[in-house]
Amino acid sequence: MQGGDRGLVLLVPVLWGLNFPATALLLTHYPPVLAATLRFVLLAIPAMLFVPFPQVRLRWLIGGAMGVGVMQFAFLYIGMAVGMPAGLASLVLQASAPFTILLAAGFLGERLTPRRLAGIGLAVLGLAIIGATRAQSAALLPVLLTLMAAFGWAIGNICSRLAMPPKPLHMTMWMSIVPPIPLFALSLLMEGPQIVPALSGAFTAGAMPANLGLLYVVIFASFIGYGIWNTLISRYPASEVAPWSMLVPIVGVASSWALLGERPHPVELMAGALVIGGVILASRAAVRA
Repeated sequence: MQGGDRGLVLLVPVLWGLNFPATALLLTHYPPVLAATLRFVLLAIPAMLFVPFPQVRLRWLIGGAMGVGVMQFAFLYIGMAVGMPAGLASLVLQASAPFTILLAAGFLGERLTPRRLAGIGLAVLGLAIIGATRAQSAALLPVLLTLMAAFGWAIGNICSRLAMPPKPLHMTMWMSIVPPIPLFALSLLMEGPQIVPALSGAFTAGAMPANLGLLYVVIFASFIGYGIWNTLISRYPASEVAPWSMLVPIVGVASSWALLGERPHPVELMAGALVIGGVILASRAAVRA
């Protein structure tokens, strides 16, 4: 990975890590699936009006949108709404990296070098240690829902890699057009009585923190973060880019501590160093492979 792209791939975990306390704010007013619907509606409108259709096969566009848009955010938001702490969610969601690497090996034929596997193993060990120290703060269902979100993200990564978009930002924006309809249908099914009160109170003072969280999620985490991510994953092997997402929980735990009062255990901080070391080892292995 070139120097400039390495700087971009470091920016993405910061944007996505701050996304978790922003999402916690978003969910203080909006029910989870409706919140995911609003996220993609706000992205879909400018995409349809101003962004040319990406020169990719429709199946990879729809597959990526269903993986990242519907699976990842529906499961993640529901998981957080039923008790997954923001910092712990940022950790568990990083299971997308090993999911992506396994899917890339199975469907893309990408080679798993021993050094890359060692780096991923070191990072997964760090994630496992953090998860063990936080396990008592979340029931099993929120953890399982967040793991399903991670698997959806991995599916989206593979579809983005297979699409090979000449202009990845265009694909990122157009991927937002698919999720609103299935997400809103799911919201009607699960949250019907809550939809009207949430929308009618959207411009009240009490909803302002949630709206600020929504704006952050749309502009910084989605538009900028996924634009950079899909650009990099179209240039490099998925198994080289995916490990960098493991830095997200470092930012997620720290920002949740600072903004939401979720104080991390010292063991988590030491385990975070393992995550960083594993990401660096795995990415260097990919360059030398």
